[in-house]
Amino acid sequence: MGSRYKPGAGQSTFTSNTAETKNSSELTIHLKNLQGKIVAARVTDIVLDENHKNFLDVGQWSGIGAVYFELVNKSGTNLNVNYALPYDSQLKTYPLVNEIVLLISLPNKNIGKQTSSESYFYLKPLGVWNHPHHDAYPSIFDRIRKKNKGNNPLLVSPPPVNDGIDNTIELNSPSNSSQNTFVEKENIKPLMPFMGDSLMEGRYGQSIRFGSTAKSQSEKKNNWSESGNNGDPILIIRNGQPEKLKDDRGWIPITEDLNKDLSSIYLTSYQKIPFSIVHQHFNSYTEENKPLIPPLFLSPQIILNSDRIILNAKSDSILISGENSVGLSSNKSINLEAEEYIYINGPDIRLGSKDAKEPILLGDQTTQVLEIIIKELINISLKLQSPLLFKVDPNIFGVASSAYINLNKTLAQLDSIKSNFVKTI
Repeated sequence: MGSRYKPGAGQSTFTSNTAETKNSSELTIHLKNLQGKIVAARVTDIVLDENHKNFLDVGQWSGIGAVYFELVNKSGTNLNVNYALPYDSQLKTYPLVNEIVLLISLPNKNIGKQTSSESYFYLKPLGVWNHPHHDAYPSIFDRIRKKNKGNNPLLVSPPPVNDGIDNTIELNSPSNSSQNTFVEKENIKPLMPFMGDSLMEGRYGQSIRFGSTAKSQSEKKNNWSESGNNGDPILIIRNGQPEKLKDDRGWIPITEDLNKDLSSIYLTSYQKIPFSIVHQHFNSYTEENKPLIPPLFLSPQIILNSDRIILNAKSDSILISGENSVGLSSNKSINLEAEEYIYINGPDIRLGSKDAKEPILLGDQTTQVLEIIIKELINISLKLQSPLLFKVDPNIFGVASSAYINLNKTLAQLDSIKSNFVKTI
């Protein structure tokens, strides 16, 4: 096999100076062609709604996300455009004012009319500060004044200078107050990464972690790696970090905390999750059937945790099924409502306690038996009102008459003692 590469090696060894010069010239040409194709630019404005003064200029709604910019390095590059569009139309991170983006000159929507038609498209903001909240870096030569937002010493550079100029950083659009909703927060923390993680982090403490059991020796440990083996997968979706943190320094990373994060979804494999549901007495279960609480369950499970959870099937059904049981528990009440029917089906239905043994009565059959008894008593009370018996005991007529009246009233009320809603078999 070695002989296959000898011609190539020989040609490489005896390349003439002319060939080297030619290659060098071609490289120079390619580099010149690339000049201006990829440039770094600082965002000076962005169009996010129809109230922006340049809404029509960028193509109305098809130009949403267009950014105006200034080049970070202005020397040697002259651009004939003043705005750029998002590079990816499916996955977008809209930059803030003063964040730095990479611009790439690529074919635009007019490519069918003119093959050389190109526009600039921008990639997501550069991680200048490596922080998910914002990566703004203002121009050293032209610091932008603003009056309302506080300066964040963690994320902002250069530091304030006592030169009579307002050194706070503009993060919102200077041209459209209707879209200026970004609020800088100094306590937003990045997530602590572990080997092999893939992280997606939003600007306000939202995140998705494609992680694993990671028994790290760092002081910043996670709380799902006590059990299992390194590499056991876990997927964590979190919306909002804890509102109260012991350390509010925004540059110190944290890990997710199911008990304190605002809303969370955990999809586990073999992790032990330190988490307690609000009502986990399980008194309705027998000891042998009582389910394990979440932190003791070491097999795959899905945990949803928030202040309120709503499942709504707008056109069909919500189906909840379990091999062992479906447990519903609450510290106050469990309410079941339906516009038509509530069905409970099972060979052994117990109300009030798992140890309940007394059977409930069947309404129709019970009233039928009571009806027979009452009618017979009515007949007896009629007989007791006989004049002959009255001569034997003068009081018998009053007793029999009263019994007759009361028994008829009871007979008329039999149907009313049956429930109109609850049925059994």
